Amino acid sequence: MITLNTENKVSTKIRLEDLYNSDREKIAEQVVRFNNLSNTFLKIFNIKPTNYFSTPGRTEISGNHTDHNLGKVIAASINLDSIACVTQNDSIVEIYSEGYENHFVVKLDSLNVIGSEVGATNSLIRGIASRFVQLGYNIGGFKACITSDVLQGSGLSSSASIEVLIGTIFNHLYNEGKITPEEIAKVGQYAENIYFKKPCGLMDQMACAIGGIISIDFSDPDNPAVDKLDFEFQSTNYKLVVVDTEGSHSNLTEDYAAIPSEMKQVANYFGKEYCSEISFEELLSKVKSLREEVSDRAILRAIHFLEENKRVDQQKDALKKNNFDKFLQLVNESGNSSFKYLQNIFSPKEIERQEVSLALALSDIFIKQNGKGACRVHGGGFAGTIQLFLPDDLIEDYNKFITKVFSKNSVKFLSLRNYGSVEVKLD
Repeated sequence: MITLNTENKVSTKIRLEDLYNSDREKIAEQVVRFNNLSNTFLKIFNIKPTNYFSTPGRTEISGNHTDHNLGKVIAASINLDSIACVTQNDSIVEIYSEGYENHFVVKLDSLNVIGSEVGATNSLIRGIASRFVQLGYNIGGFKACITSDVLQGSGLSSSASIEVLIGTIFNHLYNEGKITPEEIAKVGQYAENIYFKKPCGLMDQMACAIGGIISIDFSDPDNPAVDKLDFEFQSTNYKLVVVDTEGSHSNLTEDYAAIPSEMKQVANYFGKEYCSEISFEELLSKVKSLREEVSDRAILRAIHFLEENKRVDQQKDALKKNNFDKFLQLVNESGNSSFKYLQNIFSPKEIERQEVSLALALSDIFIKQNGKGACRVHGGGFAGTIQLFLPDDLIEDYNKFITKVFSKNSVKFLSLRNYGSVEVKLD
């Protein structure tokens, strides 16, 4: 049985009280959660776990579709997480994940890409282990039970949370926890790109690994500049709200891929590879001739990128100066730009389905009626989630308002978390 640990010892492990930063009732819920997972581990593997880990999901706060053109973002870890109970296990990784019928089993004596694993969790495990070895780190087997309340398809990076969690387990079991969170994030991205065969940026993994509110400048993609922002979100008396608009994510790959491609078309016109390498003034001076080479939508998306990149700096400055009203103003400006210029609110292939547009319109009406708050699309767009910042005293009213249209389960009221991926200290 796991109990709350109230000892004040210095440790690299993080206590539940510090990790979840909430009242005792909420912490007690996490005790039950870890207990249940520990009991599941015992039933499956017939031994008790020796180590416990937690990796948060993440939310994108600023910088919608900027990372792939080497731009800037602000992201933060949230209070939803993936947790694991673990013990060492020679040279085989065996993972039971709640909600999946089969175990994931990977023998570490072969670390090459296996075609039949592409797109499956086994490829991520093998890819992370392979990258550890390439970088000169130690690996070894382990048994693990994992559960996550970072919902898939929520825009909160459930896949990155799991990738970073696996890397953190290798780090603490076999490398004394000495590998930096930034390196763990890069390893996760490598596994997803090379082994899982899904192109992705680095924002999700970085936010999950490092924790807190961070800004990232991707102008040097191999060594992105990360700045952890010292801002106490809890002191604002605002909640972060995410609404799942319950739209389908199927058949959106083409829509997602078109955004970085079109931005790069504009950059190529100026002899550059990425939009981060051109200036707003350059773009404006060539709009007429640009229209002969690229689509109007590509130009609009490049405008969004350049203005959004500037907004990231402005929001970062607002948070550093504790100017939350200015920050909220810029959140609304970001949402407006994504709707009009980036155009990732609904799929052009299915214009009759506009769940994200509707959720944003209703939320905007609610905010204007009450005179407080901000909203924007969250993540990739086209379907999925929207993000709001609302004061505590409006949360109940907004919940009643929006669940007249979307289901009660679609609304998540979140807080930000100060810690990234960690080993958890339990009794």
